[in-house]
Amino acid sequence: MNARSGDTGLVGGDAVGRRRLQRRVADFLRDTEGADRTAALGAQFDAGLAWVHHPEGAGGLGLAPDRQAEVDARLAAAGRLESWERNPMGIGMVAPALMAHGTPAQHELLRPIFTAEDLWCQLFSEPGAGSDIAGLATRAVRDGDEWVVDGQKTWTSLAHTARYGLALTRTDPDAPKHAGLTAFLIDMHAPGVDVRPLRDLTGGAHFNEVFLDGVRVGDNARIGGVGEGWKVATTMLMSERSVIGASVGERGSGAIALAVDTWRRTGSDPGRRTELTRLWVDAEVLRIAAVRDQATRAEGGPGPGGSGLKLRRALLERRIARFAVDLLGPAGLVYDADLVRAGGPAPDDPVWTWLQSQAYTIAGGTSDVMRTIIGERVLGLPKEPGPPRDTPWSQIPR
Repeated sequence: MNARSGDTGLVGGDAVGRRRLQRRVADFLRDTEGADRTAALGAQFDAGLAWVHHPEGAGGLGLAPDRQAEVDARLAAAGRLESWERNPMGIGMVAPALMAHGTPAQHELLRPIFTAEDLWCQLFSEPGAGSDIAGLATRAVRDGDEWVVDGQKTWTSLAHTARYGLALTRTDPDAPKHAGLTAFLIDMHAPGVDVRPLRDLTGGAHFNEVFLDGVRVGDNARIGGVGEGWKVATTMLMSERSVIGASVGERGSGAIALAVDTWRRTGSDPGRRTELTRLWVDAEVLRIAAVRDQATRAEGGPGPGGSGLKLRRALLERRIARFAVDLLGPAGLVYDADLVRAGGPAPDDPVWTWLQSQAYTIAGGTSDVMRTIIGERVLGLPKEPGPPRDTPWSQIPR
């Protein structure tokens, strides 16, 4: 038995290990036939098929990360592959951080994250910090076995539906800005948590501003060590950017499918065919790059390369949406925001897609921040000018 396999006998690339993993998937599909969604997802977690690279008991089997693709392919073929969008912040960002930095007790939160019984949000961005998350001002002050959190977060997606949030706070204002941060789990229903919706260009309100006024959290809600919040944040941000960049769907799907459909519905203008073809090719290149990124993440986890994928998707989605709106002519100037407030519109609305595409240049880090990461961490260019990295946060002008 491979030393990494524990009691599963599933690790490795050998045919025996692959057959055993396939048998486990087959048993799961048989045993959960007809089960409701939540029960089936819970059974998938218990079978170690949620995140196969996690340890047993934490939704995994201790396998190499790339083995998840085998599981997902079998589930997809059976029509049983569930989208991560059922709990995007929890599955895409919080779960990797909990697995990497959380305690065994905190790992128990992974199951309700995977089943979406507990929805999550991330409490990072702040009005006064701009794109510089490490410059945040929300304070957490220790009081015995508890911490008292005060501050304001903004652009918090799904805070109005979330049961819990993962908050980045400042616990040492006299330390350098990256070193004085600590991460905490926040009960979004706790006294002192006030969630207020923010409407975006589409008229919808899926993100919010969150006020934290004397919110008390136990020290057992701390993720990672005191002053190690930036490590937790980096895990979450890299995972978020990789997820945003990689969620481009199948060939010819998503925004480019809408553009093709709009071109056909508006008369198939031959003069715009070349432009549409170029966009389609660019979308296909992005899809292939996303597949390659998934393979890279399977080998070593998310890295700065995900920032490049996220940047490319943000720019391309906006180009495609602009093309589709241009095809509509005067009709592209009409948009019913009241329909959005009432629960619409249909997802094939080019104007809604154009408005929504602006968010991709901000969500998960602005496009300029992505360029900085690529320049400094991928290309090895000199860092942007600014205060020395060891300058105490309290001495940095804000």
